[in-house]
Amino acid sequence: MAFYHSLLPQRFRTGEITIPVIRLQGIIMAGGSQFRPALNMATVSPLLNKAFADKRAPAVAISVNSPGGSPVQARLIFRRIRDLAEEKEKKVFVFVEDLAASGGYMIAIAGDEIIADPSSIVGSIGVVSAGFGFTEMIKKIGVQRRVYTAGKNKATLDPFQAEKKADVDHLKALQEEVHKVFIDMVKERRGDKLADNDDLFSGLFWSGMKGQELGLVDGLGDMRSFLKDKFGEKTKLRLITMPRGLFGRRAAGASAGDWSSRIAAAAASGLVEAAEERALWGRFGL
Repeated sequence: MAFYHSLLPQRFRTGEITIPVIRLQGIIMAGGSQFRPALNMATVSPLLNKAFADKRAPAVAISVNSPGGSPVQARLIFRRIRDLAEEKEKKVFVFVEDLAASGGYMIAIAGDEIIADPSSIVGSIGVVSAGFGFTEMIKKIGVQRRVYTAGKNKATLDPFQAEKKADVDHLKALQEEVHKVFIDMVKERRGDKLADNDDLFSGLFWSGMKGQELGLVDGLGDMRSFLKDKFGEKTKLRLITMPRGLFGRRAAGASAGDWSSRIAAAAASGLVEAAEERALWGRFGL
């Protein structure tokens, strides 16, 4: 009987509710590659549209596992989630896996409720810029740095030139502006749930358990248990995915040699991206 019941269209199955699920995992950045896809508006928007298009679903579940990245892309994803939630009149439940930090947490606050594992890491509400200075290195190997600009600030923070206080001050002022946008978003979404804690917006991060105390998350648990508790034991989860090939569609007219070169170039680029991603996850001990 159960077999025949599963063949029925959902509208004829009594007591069953299916919740669309989206998994957002990885660093947040524009672009990405075929080897290492990134979270950004272009990659996430089709999944969101597909999930919110389910007229029968009372809610959409989003699993977040991200160390952050581009604040612009994170905010675009956040805004798209909220716009669809209001347009389609659906609740959004966000579930934190290992990590929802920095831009990952910015996406998470799009949820009407945020549920984390007790050992998840949440927070890192701040802005960071990092780089290297190579001035001493190029001196040792006898290299001269030659930069010519139209506009006195076009070479700001050039890693091969000595650091200038004015450049650093300008960068910090920009960071403060971006940080304020982030803080305002968290306050707007979390409101009175937030604890009175001086470190809340300092860039620190906490476990899911401590995050609940601070008001960064609403509860502790896992997606399946939470949704079954809210909508009933017959609740089903449906993972939303977008089909794609291993290397995407082959460009028309490309020869075998051209295609091999593209794969090699993409692989080399993927190594750099993997190192950057590893550094982001490593900040949180993951």
